Amino acid sequence: MKPTSYIFLCSIAAAWTALLVGCATTQTNTQNKESMLVASGFKVITPKTAAHQQKLRNLPPGKVTMIQKAGKTYYIFPDPAHNQAYVGGPKQYRHYQELRATNKLAQENLETAEMYQDSAMEWSLWGGWGAGMGVWGPMGGPGPGL
Repeated sequence: MKPTSYIFLCSIAAAWTALLVGCATTQTNTQNKESMLVASGFKVITPKTAAHQQKLRNLPPGKVTMIQKAGKTYYIFPDPAHNQAYVGGPKQYRHYQELRATNKLAQENLETAEMYQDSAMEWSLWGGWGAGMGVWGPMGGPGPGL
């Protein structure tokens, strides 16, 4: 296969992958949050009355909300699609924040690793960085004595 055909096919494959991942990202992010909440000790509750269901629908979707009730602090993540909410206290919320930070660092490491896979692009086949600059670019490479 010619190098230009290979690069073209890789570009098309990358575009399709990005499209598919982009479509699944919103659902995956919500599922990840819910998994981290449960892992942090949040309890899943189901509203039992119409008033509780209305309160659940009034909470901002996709966000953990702090609520004070009877002198206690609660953190609530609504899941109106499944008619439930995740509820925890300050201890569970701190643990959730730690998990989020750990997962963010892991994601950044993954993105960095993917960035360094540029060697698969076979840059040497592209003809260098600029016409007439030689293999070492505009700096001219090592001096004549090296």
